[in-house]
Amino acid sequence: MKYVIAGTAGHIDHGKSALVRALTGTDPDRLEEEKRRGITIDLGFAHLDLGDGLRLGFIDVPGHERFVRNMLAGAGGIDLVLLVVAADESIKPQTREHFDICQLLGVRKGMVVITKADLVEPEIVDLVKLEAQEFVAGSFLEGAPVVAVSARTGQGLDALRSELGRLGAEVAAKPTDLPFRLPIDRAFVMKGFGAVVTGTLIAGRIEKEAEVEIHPLGRRVRIRGIEVHNRSTDVALAGQRTALNLAGVEAREIARGMTLAEPGLFEPATRLDCTVALLDTARPLRDRAKVHFHCWTAETLAEVVLLDAKELRPGSRAFAQLRLKEPGLYLSGDRFIIRQFSPVVTIGGGVVLDGQPPKHRFGDPQVRESLEVLERGDAEARLRLLTAQSGEISLSALVMRTGWQSSEVLRVGKLLEGKGNLVMLGQPPSLFASSEHFRDLGRRVVEQLDRFHEANPLVAGLPKEGLRGRAVAALYERRRSNLGGPLREGRLRPPLQQTSLPLERRGQTAGGHRPPLQHTGLPSPALFSAVLQALAAENKIELKGETVRRLGREIQLTAEELAAKDQISRAFEKAGLAVPSAKEVLGGLRIDRARAEKILHILLQEKTLLKVAEDLIFHSSALDKLRQLVAQRKQQSNRIDVAVFKEMTGLTRKYAIPLLEYLDRERVTRREGDARIIL
Repeated sequence: MKYVIAGTAGHIDHGKSALVRALTGTDPDRLEEEKRRGITIDLGFAHLDLGDGLRLGFIDVPGHERFVRNMLAGAGGIDLVLLVVAADESIKPQTREHFDICQLLGVRKGMVVITKADLVEPEIVDLVKLEAQEFVAGSFLEGAPVVAVSARTGQGLDALRSELGRLGAEVAAKPTDLPFRLPIDRAFVMKGFGAVVTGTLIAGRIEKEAEVEIHPLGRRVRIRGIEVHNRSTDVALAGQRTALNLAGVEAREIARGMTLAEPGLFEPATRLDCTVALLDTARPLRDRAKVHFHCWTAETLAEVVLLDAKELRPGSRAFAQLRLKEPGLYLSGDRFIIRQFSPVVTIGGGVVLDGQPPKHRFGDPQVRESLEVLERGDAEARLRLLTAQSGEISLSALVMRTGWQSSEVLRVGKLLEGKGNLVMLGQPPSLFASSEHFRDLGRRVVEQLDRFHEANPLVAGLPKEGLRGRAVAALYERRRSNLGGPLREGRLRPPLQQTSLPLERRGQTAGGHRPPLQHTGLPSPALFSAVLQALAAENKIELKGETVRRLGREIQLTAEELAAKDQISRAFEKAGLAVPSAKEVLGGLRIDRARAEKILHILLQEKTLLKVAEDLIFHSSALDKLRQLVAQRKQQSNRIDVAVFKEMTGLTRKYAIPLLEYLDRERVTRREGDARIIL
């Protein structure tokens, strides 16, 4: 079965609901107020089987200008439109506004239906047909069928069904392989079932008992039951009018404009990069103007931030960033409508290019170039751009930024990796890094190690985490020098998701321009580890446990420092087990305290000295002799307590307890109560 969504459009009282009722046998006016007043107020729904495996779902919209916001909640999901024009009134204001909305939303199929044909003479019907054809000239409805009907007498309904069947067969099926999304247009309580939501499934598929997430509510719920066109089913597919019974949420918590989606995959946004186009009849739109924003079933206020102009003229288009008053789930490719703040009339629309963008600088040419790639670039160019901008980005984030299925992201990523444009990490891959960012991070690591070794000749190397922080600090410093602005001294800034301000000017995209490298947070452990492994494979660095150093780099001691090292070692060796404090030993040296502490650290790293407890350091030879002493004791008894240990070694409790605990850790002994078992 192929499912196609047909929507009505047209002026109030032009017979849209009567037409749907005549075609389907279902009255789309479901509200008591609608029946009492004789006008459609909210969205209505019905369906029609046309044979040959084709089912039309109808969305009937209100025609009154006061209810255009309700019309917009249903218009986003339609595949073909029935532009309804009454034979006794012809083209009216809401005919024009509804038709403008259909064009702005990218509807590409439809027809003109002349209703109430029984109320006027045939000549008048022919005249209205001509007026309608002239009205749609130059649009997607130019050359489309124009059918005259009467919902009261049935005149023309068979011809209308035939045309609907033909158009429905031409409509491309909605993608079932994309991530699941269902914008909610109704939420109510059904007695005995609980919360029920309805909407048009715009992408993907959903199964009974599946877990979904409600955006922007952030609540995960379970699908208890599914209905498609009033029939229970276990699976709903893209293109179907769907009702879902939800477990784990109250209907009062859900509202029109929210979206159901795959759990954990998407995040709501309050900023959208997009193209905006104004109607010829609109007023000029100034930068930072407030508008009403409509996308799918959602409506909110938005500020239009033009990116390279102070004003958008009627009939023109531009790149802009919309800053939304309320968060919502919007993906690349989603179409929207904007309406004037006051008076509220439709003035334009556009397409979302990026649902998670940073803020931009006005007039930045790189922003325009990047948005041009997102608008017109192929899949490889878009993925390369998003990866280059972020430096590194997770698979789930790319699914969110592109709206693609994860398998498609991986496919395109593999192509780019083969061309040397990015690096995919993980098995299976879950992290993407631009090759330029990967190489640049490697250069920063080598630079920071060289600087560290030069400043610290007595230290073997840097801990990995310390090096990771130094590498990103170098990126910050470079960004500061590029921008001429200070960074706060003494600490790193929190990692940023993105910034449009350039860190790098390298790395041509497939579109031919140079995207800014926007990654400014700490490299993830996975990426940093991969960079270190690559540098080690290139014989540039050496990894020893958690310490990193330049390959072949050895600790360099002066004659004075070598003498101090020997003096420290002999002092602890001579003391045996009754060792002095480190402070006492270092205080007797001729070198400064800072160098003395580094030399002590070297002896600890070399295992010449061992730190048993705080301020208790022993020479390794003394601890070896202690092991031998304990082994000899075992020949007499395998048990030992503190008193016996003190008698054996001649030590006070100050030394005895830490040494016994050391022997426990080394598995020479095992504590049982107040005694030890010699192993």
